[in-house]
Amino acid sequence: MTTTVPEGIRIRGVSKHYARQHATADDLLVLDDISLDIAAGEFVSVLGASGCGKSTLLRLVAGLDIDYRGDILVDGERVLDTSLERGIVFQDHRLFPWLTASQNILAALRNAPLSPQQKRAAVAEHVALVGLQGFEHAYPHQLSGGMAQRVAIARGLVNRPRVLLLDEPFGALDALTRARLQSELQRIWERERITMILVTHDVDEAIQLGDRVVTMAPRPGRIKRITHVGLPRPRDRSDPLFVQLREQILADFSERAGNAG
Repeated sequence: MTTTVPEGIRIRGVSKHYARQHATADDLLVLDDISLDIAAGEFVSVLGASGCGKSTLLRLVAGLDIDYRGDILVDGERVLDTSLERGIVFQDHRLFPWLTASQNILAALRNAPLSPQQKRAAVAEHVALVGLQGFEHAYPHQLSGGMAQRVAIARGLVNRPRVLLLDEPFGALDALTRARLQSELQRIWERERITMILVTHDVDEAIQLGDRVVTMAPRPGRIKRITHVGLPRPRDRSDPLFVQLREQILADFSERAGNAG
């Protein structure tokens, strides 16, 4: 009898503390009892104001921090470290300035079990996937912010991970470039169908891209609401249903601000 391995991400009762600098102070509770299931191939937006713990949660799923209470499982296996199965893209592209675009993508394949020829083919494929043909040999200082983020996305995808984690990847970009890259990311997701988790503080971006929007409340970070978007793609931000969802989610933040006062 064969056992089916559960697919997707399972987060169960996750809490995270940070130690205060002063020995007399209590530890800071950043995440409080987070539980969430994300299906394989789903696109989930995690939305919240600064300080709500959304980036901390992403780091835990990535395996960049394993000091927490609770369980995080990816395809049935507990996250104990970083993995090629989980790519990550940050707000700051974090490219090596002394490497070209192609070389930066290739660097992510250092530990991949591929031949040099296979690695070159994978790099070329992902340069094309993010629309950077002609800029393969450009250095980061020769690229616009949007182009540098395309390289970062290609680097996150080149190992063909099961999960791509995105920590406010468009936060530092101008509005026009941001909209273009949102469309590119949606196109890549529709083609690759890998699981994506996007952390953002932009309500429109969360609705535009996510199958579901997970709204987090701060201090300590916890899930306040999970909203199923259910709108066909590509999405029109002027659609009455889009506007209704935006108002519902914004009401959560207004309510929180009112309670804080």
